[in-house]
Amino acid sequence: MFVDRVTLTVQSGKGGNGSATFRREKYVPQGGPSGGDGGKGGDVYFLADPEAHTLMAYRFRKRFAADDGENGANRKMHGRAGEDLVLKVPPGTVVIDVQTGRVLADLVSVGDKVLLFPGGRGGRGNTHFATPVRQAPTYAEKGEEGTEREIRLELKTIADVGLVGFPNAGKSTLLSAVSAARPRIADYHFTTLEPHLGVVSFAGRSFVMADIPGLIEGAHLGQGLGHEFLRHIERTRVLIHVVDAAGTEGRDPLRDIEIINNELVGYSSELAGRPQLLALNKVDVLPDRQVLSPLVDSLKASGSEVFLISAVTGEGINALLHRAMDLVLALPVPPVHTIEPLPTRDTPVPLTLTKMDDAYFISGTEVERLVNRIDLDNDDAVRRMQLTLRRIGVFELLRKAGAAEGAPVVIANQQFAFYDQEPREE
Repeated sequence: MFVDRVTLTVQSGKGGNGSATFRREKYVPQGGPSGGDGGKGGDVYFLADPEAHTLMAYRFRKRFAADDGENGANRKMHGRAGEDLVLKVPPGTVVIDVQTGRVLADLVSVGDKVLLFPGGRGGRGNTHFATPVRQAPTYAEKGEEGTEREIRLELKTIADVGLVGFPNAGKSTLLSAVSAARPRIADYHFTTLEPHLGVVSFAGRSFVMADIPGLIEGAHLGQGLGHEFLRHIERTRVLIHVVDAAGTEGRDPLRDIEIINNELVGYSSELAGRPQLLALNKVDVLPDRQVLSPLVDSLKASGSEVFLISAVTGEGINALLHRAMDLVLALPVPPVHTIEPLPTRDTPVPLTLTKMDDAYFISGTEVERLVNRIDLDNDDAVRRMQLTLRRIGVFELLRKAGAAEGAPVVIANQQFAFYDQEPREE
């Protein structure tokens, strides 16, 4: 089964907690702090794997997580880092954040590897917090949480030339005639239910051609099947528009051309603007080809490049392929997505205060990181947190906002009460 779109939940690993331990040896009865650091959580990578051709591997399993880092231990032993998670996808896969709709990565070439979700950093052991004043700190840092995101994977086939047209226009027959691809061919609508790729070798050179399910009017609005697969020709440099020139089933070739081009515009104006070669197919069944002269003249007058072909007999195909090859060699691969750098954990967010009802919400990189990594069950750790909050300006910010004694303050989803008293460093 061809699977080209899936939704997953991925999570990077949590950092291990630092250790708050002390040396306890036979001849060192009151040794100093010896707590080791927690290990870093595992990262989440995406890798374009040449052995992957669809997203079938992700059809049933919907949650993936990297390993957590191990906690630190006594004798300054650091915890082991969590194992990274590498998700293998076919070349051409786009990674999208479901919540924001933002494109996170576009893995175009074989071997492309992208780090998307770094694991949480491990917490520091109590050896880091010893000072001349406090020589035996009883607290350590907690490890950072990993990042959890719901993402959508979309496969956009890597091809140089894309075939478009109505069902039964002869796209699959053309692909099978010029390549080793063997798509299913039959005389009914929507014979092609998934994209097919074929390598076309011509005059000592080659390019990749993609055949997608036939389009119908309203495809860009969700009608028929073709709209599900139009993304598979977004990367193509050239479009070959295959038209039933014989007008079988009472079709009007000129009207068909207009409808398909309107569907391309409705889906993507950029895709509709790609160079397009009109292949008037099935000329072998016309008793008099002169009936096509007005249509050909009209199309050429509008600037279209027109080729009379028969995918069954091979007539006119060489000229069509020659022109397609020239365009493929002359045109660059069109950009599909512009990826903006993602903010990292180290991207500074300034200290800000927002009042909602009677509560004060404090946000910012430094203050949130402090609260997230503090052990709120340890009195010494809480005292250190209070001193740090005062040092980085949180108390001053609350005073300026008019916060009264006992007012609720929320930082990193933790609620505190504001008391403007100077904590003592013992």
